[in-house]
Amino acid sequence: MVRGGLCALLLILTAGMSMADQLVATHEDGREIARFDVPRGTGWCVLWHHSVEGFEVSDCYENRDGHMVLVQSHLPDFAAGLGHIPGRGTQVSDGEGGYLILNIDEPVPNDAYILRPGLGPVDHRLQVGRKTVSLSAVAPRERVEIALIRNTN
Repeated sequence: MVRGGLCALLLILTAGMSMADQLVATHEDGREIARFDVPRGTGWCVLWHHSVEGFEVSDCYENRDGHMVLVQSHLPDFAAGLGHIPGRGTQVSDGEGGYLILNIDEPVPNDAYILRPGLGPVDHRLQVGRKTVSLSAVAPRERVEIALIRNTN
């Protein structure tokens, strides 16, 4: 009887727990490139090297209640194609000659977007915690969808 009661209690406790939402990168044909658990309130970044200047740029996102939100960018220089759009976050110095754009807080439509990873040294990467996957290595110049998939359990 005790064993059955413990099993029932375990089922009740785990029923209220939900698995993490998933950040998934896929090829255009649906083949999966990478999948990461991203619990609500945690984040990830897309990193790449500027095609002309070569320095690393990052756009960082957060899982806010099951939705993908762009929260900040780091831009080491005001190089071609980079810059702050007034009214879209707050630009501050990074203390090393570059700048951060903080508090962007921009929801990504449909919790997904398409990226065409650059070749070679551009090296678009998806970084979640300490894990990094090079999208450029497996899908250079291809349409790659990066999507946050909500867990509905």
